[in-house]
Amino acid sequence: MQYTARARTAWLALSLIALPLPAQSQEADSAAVAAPALPKVLLHSSRGDILIELESQLAPITVRNFLRYVDQKRLDGSDFYRAVKIGDDGKYGLVQGGLRGNPKKVLKPIAHESPRTTGLSHLDGTISMARTDPGTATADFFFVVGDLTALDGQASGDEVGYAAFGKVIGGMDVVRDILEQPRSPDAGEGVMKGQMLAKPVKILTVRRVP
Repeated sequence: MQYTARARTAWLALSLIALPLPAQSQEADSAAVAAPALPKVLLHSSRGDILIELESQLAPITVRNFLRYVDQKRLDGSDFYRAVKIGDDGKYGLVQGGLRGNPKKVLKPIAHESPRTTGLSHLDGTISMARTDPGTATADFFFVVGDLTALDGQASGDEVGYAAFGKVIGGMDVVRDILEQPRSPDAGEGVMKGQMLAKPVKILTVRRVP
């Protein structure tokens, strides 16, 4: 038998009401362990600072990979090189940065963590991994401007989306500023032609912060 999403939600709610909850003592309450704090990273660029919170519980592979680049200072001196506006009003787009395949700094590709499994979505301020095919992501990443949930992929089918792994919690104005930087009409290949910044924005340092 097939249920609609509303029916499944109602069934679950009724099931939870019907199940007796175990009694909890004050001792159990006091022994409850708080969830670990999510790691934060400060990206210092030539256009300003961007503070990022990483979803280490939901996307552990991707966050661990990103933090390797951060802790080994591999992203220092890289840049934002691509800015894509979606629509004419400038409310949607993405800004991409990273090592651009630098063989001296790039580590091995990582397994793909799809939004299907992490539950993360490409909402305004999301940071996600750039890639070609799933499982090819290394050091390049992008920030989302506006809600671009099409990047989550499909609930069924072959499109598995991009690996979102955190969000901007400070400095979104810097991301939008980078999106507005002039682009070269000739740089870039294929679909990226006309999307490359005429003057890349330098990423000076990327560090963990308390």
